Amino acid sequence: MLIESVFGLLRQTPLNLFLLVFWLFGGKAHFKQQIAERVEVDMTLLPFNGPLLEFLHEQKAQGRHLILATASNIKYASQVADHLELFDRVMASDAETNLSGRTKCRQLVDAYGNKGFDYVANAGIDLKIWAHARRAILVDTSPGVRRKAGNMTEVERVFDDRNSGLALYLKAIRLHQWLKNLLILVPLGMAHQILQPQLLLQATLAFFAFGLCASSVYLLNDLLDLPADRQHRTKRYRPLAAGTLPIMHGLLMIPTLLILAFAITLCLPIEFLGVMLLYYGVTLAYSLYLKQSPLTDVLTLAGLYTLRIMAGAAAVSTAPSHWILAFSMFLFFSLALLKRYSELLGLVKEQPWGNAATRGYRTVDLEGLAQSGIASGYLSVLVLALYINSDQVRALYTHPEFIWLLCPLLLYWIGRVWFLARRNEMHEDPVIFATQDKRSLLIASIGILILWVAT
Repeated sequence: MLIESVFGLLRQTPLNLFLLVFWLFGGKAHFKQQIAERVEVDMTLLPFNGPLLEFLHEQKAQGRHLILATASNIKYASQVADHLELFDRVMASDAETNLSGRTKCRQLVDAYGNKGFDYVANAGIDLKIWAHARRAILVDTSPGVRRKAGNMTEVERVFDDRNSGLALYLKAIRLHQWLKNLLILVPLGMAHQILQPQLLLQATLAFFAFGLCASSVYLLNDLLDLPADRQHRTKRYRPLAAGTLPIMHGLLMIPTLLILAFAITLCLPIEFLGVMLLYYGVTLAYSLYLKQSPLTDVLTLAGLYTLRIMAGAAAVSTAPSHWILAFSMFLFFSLALLKRYSELLGLVKEQPWGNAATRGYRTVDLEGLAQSGIASGYLSVLVLALYINSDQVRALYTHPEFIWLLCPLLLYWIGRVWFLARRNEMHEDPVIFATQDKRSLLIASIGILILWVAT
């Protein structure tokens, strides 16, 4: 609750970060109180532990006395108790007391006596209390904590619904989104140097650095968007929103991934570090501000795709072609608009009675999004056609006339994805759609074959 409420405060304005530092000087209880006074949390959206709640309801029906004793602020604890309608008493932190560890233990022993209560908890700090409890009920505890608790008191029940496998963490960092970083290889491929071992190694390192950096921002974005994600038809299944991955784990992964990303840049040209710093700054601005600003958000997304191409060029110390940068901006601006169009149309289908809205876009904007997106996509084909007649193409390709075949292929693909979007048959992320759609994969394969023949 503390981490979630902190991100709720930062969601209001990132400048509140300075207030957090100031409040800490007043102690942790004061810190929690100040945040609680400013941040509302919708308790109906929290991912409660279903099996544990069922058990508690059973115990309540048998006449057992239930106390919610938590280090969270009394405001949030009371709201949870009111929502669940389960507890006979609430003990929580207030402006003066941080009800955690020894303080909580002392209050419980004073109220119910040594070995006069059973205690339900999950963390290592709770061992202080289990030492004075009659019995322990363990919820998603680590093996070490479980063993120590068992040595201190009788374990009545164990609830272990954790899914802590590697797949859960890979889902949290959105490993599938790393496919976008293949754009880093584009400058190497366009320069026909993809088979140069040293350059390929540098581009591969850049790929992983960008993936780790992007995943760090994805996790930050997920923590900032917890309330919205929990109400979304698909995003509510993300590990942090669903509660399958502890919020603390997500918080710790953010700096860890970022440090690993920048450690990799030490093996690459300094220009790559500059591009990645710019990428991180823009993605951070997008998460905090820009994603709520219509048109600015999609321009930013298109720019982030183009930055990946610039990063690929910087990683191998080549100058990016202005042709590929222009092509990228128009194409990915179209796909970013397609993403917003699909999200908004999905909301319209869910809420046909009202004026649906998402990220600043409203129902009335659907046609404008479609027209702008289709036009931008076709402009990318125009850039490709002009590129075919350039001196660069004649220097790189033996049979450049074959590249003209890419134009109808791209026209078909852009038209198709927009047709599907208008029919509400498009995945909200067109890049993910392209990796799963058989026709898109076939078109991509034919395009690679055409370039090979032209070379």
